[in-house]
Amino acid sequence: MFNFDKGFIRIYFANFMKRLLVFILCAALISCENKQEDRKTEFITPFESAEGRKTATYTEALDFYIALAREFPEINIQTIGETDSGHPLHVVTYNPEADFNFNKIGQKKTIILINNGIHPGESDGVDASMLLFRDLGLGKLPAPKNVVVVSIPIFNIGGALNRNSTSRVNQNGPEEYGFRGNSKNYDLNRDFIKNDTKNTRTFVEIFHLIKPDIFIDTHVSNGADYQYSLTHLFTQHNKLGDKIGAYLQHEFKPAIEASLSEDGWDITPFVNVYNEVPENGFSQFMDHPRYSTGYTTLWGTLGMMLETHMLKPYEQRVKGTYAFLNRVMLVAETQSKKIKELRDDLGNNRKNWSHYPLSWEIDSTRTTTLNFKGYEADTIESKVTGLPRLKYDRSKPYNKKVTYYDTFMPKDSVTIPEAYIVGKAWNKVIDLMDLNKISYSIVKEDTALMAEVYKIKDYKTRGYAYEGHYPHYNTMVSCSKKQVNLYAGDYIIPTDQSGIRYIIEALEPAAVDSFFNWNFFDPILQQKENFSPYVFEDLALKILENNPKLHESFQFKKDTDEAFSQNAYDQLHWIYIKSKYYEAAHLLYPVYRIPKDTH
Repeated sequence: MFNFDKGFIRIYFANFMKRLLVFILCAALISCENKQEDRKTEFITPFESAEGRKTATYTEALDFYIALAREFPEINIQTIGETDSGHPLHVVTYNPEADFNFNKIGQKKTIILINNGIHPGESDGVDASMLLFRDLGLGKLPAPKNVVVVSIPIFNIGGALNRNSTSRVNQNGPEEYGFRGNSKNYDLNRDFIKNDTKNTRTFVEIFHLIKPDIFIDTHVSNGADYQYSLTHLFTQHNKLGDKIGAYLQHEFKPAIEASLSEDGWDITPFVNVYNEVPENGFSQFMDHPRYSTGYTTLWGTLGMMLETHMLKPYEQRVKGTYAFLNRVMLVAETQSKKIKELRDDLGNNRKNWSHYPLSWEIDSTRTTTLNFKGYEADTIESKVTGLPRLKYDRSKPYNKKVTYYDTFMPKDSVTIPEAYIVGKAWNKVIDLMDLNKISYSIVKEDTALMAEVYKIKDYKTRGYAYEGHYPHYNTMVSCSKKQVNLYAGDYIIPTDQSGIRYIIEALEPAAVDSFFNWNFFDPILQQKENFSPYVFEDLALKILENNPKLHESFQFKKDTDEAFSQNAYDQLHWIYIKSKYYEAAHLLYPVYRIPKDTH
């Protein structure tokens, strides 16, 4: 029999419990380390696992974000709208406060919206955004206090599903990628004002839900060879206008450039040349509303495209895109208050507008000098064609001063009306106004009023198909004041609202990306009634006899225009279109303007 006193038992038990506690703590630490290691493995992207050679498929990207959202309460993923592929779009949001009510967070914080995979062969942003959200979730990047980051993982889902390894013939990786056209073969970055696709219609829904302060569209491009991996295409600052345009040009853009340089990433403006050498100088790209940044700018959003250089290795491009996204986030974090103030002030500024520019041209008297890092080039004989070809020599880098034309001035403009009148028959126009949250009133009963009326004076039409259309350009109109009839159900769209720029760009026929130029109103270009020459001959004679001034003009044209004098039909047609028998609807633009001086 063993005989232990009570003191010994107490000491033994205490030592045992200490050892047990140490064992439990060690086991817990080992378990935690294993769990952390599992987490790291779980959130390795396809880009990383393939050592920078591959881009995530649509399914891999979606599964990755779903896994992040399950693990981190600061990350949310939601399904919004449709695409032509039959798959919905998704929106991923990072907010350290785990609040995903955009109406609420937009009042306090700067919201950045990143759009990836609009051209799925240009997949750098797809992988870079996955890394960015992962690192924000894991705490590898400091959580911003004033910024919320939102991303569309892959915008062109149909193109992303159409994977291949050949369509980007000049691009240096990844091994496989998506195709530029969407499921209906549209280039989505030409569709933002016309909205032919479900993809862009859903984007509009997302844009007006989120109301981003900053918009980034990630791309890859090549027009020349140079040393940079990164180029930027900020929305044209003169077109953005007001104080926010000056801020973009003189503060926001330089801050991002400087921040990237500190991080070891040189960046230059998008090299807007094709088969030419950059040292000859180049201009800023004018992003009209067909483009994503041209569209988002209509609401005062600070828009930019990142264009990585397709000749650089894929791994380098993705890391550069990651650096760019991170640096925009950091600059926005420090300048959030100013960005919000400038955007809030837009409503007051537009009340002072009297005119609106419809087209722009380069102001060659105001330029920027770039310290451009390029490669020497020469013109040599092609071994394929035997003709001269351009050849860059990467063994001969240079740093030269290059002229950059980044100031534009209005080429022409219109006075801003009080409102536009759109007939109820033009339902597609109203459908897009609704989609873009444009306010309007509906005419209650038939009435008449004085309005400004356009007649299409001249236009040119592309001779080949372009994004599902044969667009018009160089459109010219004549304007007159007339009494017009309004009918119950017609629409009156006032310009005094946040969407004023969208309204004018869409409804002024001479605007570059107007609904007229995108063929929305083509039925008015076709004459529906006409004359038979053998019958109209006698009537034409009476018209001339009863109108001496017209007869005099007719004779003058015959005397001075040889071709006209020899063409009987042209002469009769000339008389016909100047008579009361010519249909009033032909070339009459069916959108009227109510001037601001109308009471």
